[in-house]
Amino acid sequence: MHQGQFLFLLLALLFGLAAGLVGCFALMKRMLLAGDVISHLALPGLGLAFLYKIDPLIGGAATLFAGTLLVWRLQKKTGLTTDATIGVVFAAALALGAIVTPREDLIDALFGELQQVSLRGFFLGLVATLAIAASLFLLKDRLALTIFSPDLAASTGVNVNRVNLLFLLVFSLTVLVGLRFMGTLLASALIILPAAAARQLTDKLSGFLLVSAAIGVLSVLAGFVFNTLVLKLSTVGPTIVLFSALFFALSLLAEKN
Repeated sequence: MHQGQFLFLLLALLFGLAAGLVGCFALMKRMLLAGDVISHLALPGLGLAFLYKIDPLIGGAATLFAGTLLVWRLQKKTGLTTDATIGVVFAAALALGAIVTPREDLIDALFGELQQVSLRGFFLGLVATLAIAASLFLLKDRLALTIFSPDLAASTGVNVNRVNLLFLLVFSLTVLVGLRFMGTLLASALIILPAAAARQLTDKLSGFLLVSAAIGVLSVLAGFVFNTLVLKLSTVGPTIVLFSALFFALSLLAEKN
């Protein structure tokens, strides 16, 4: 395995870890399906980046975070639910992305690409993953309070709107880390499935976070190995999601502790 391939795998494993942690809070906030749509906000940026031959992650990050801020602003101004607000922005983003993305790059934009990662790209991904983990650690108490009792959170001085915005940005950063491996169509699948599987196995928050992160990492590792040895596809995202779905199916057979 070349250094670039090793860094690709290592960064993908870090993404699996971060996705598992973020997915726990997304599930508790009942925004897993809404979060699935957030990844599609990167499509217009990816399309423009492919069109003008610049780094796709730069383009994807621009529209992903711009769309996230727009979702938060619309939700705050209109009073719509997160699901409804994201649905409005998603429809426009998907249409625009389909228009501007060159046909030959559309598959890579949607499903990711199995490619080598530079040392610079790896360290940027590592910093992003550490930022995600640190943000969740600092936000976890306020997040839990806003999830279970927004009124109580507000009465104790917690800025609920700010906490929601910060979590949306952390969610979007996690999606951005996964775009290289999973594309816009599948990037949030590894946020959804490990958390859903872990929820079947434990009711304790610490166990929930640990199991979800472990399933995320194992899904990436199993998907990468199976794709390398058997399928040999140009993208590893679908294989990772397949194993993540398999772990979820197995979790349905297990009893909670």
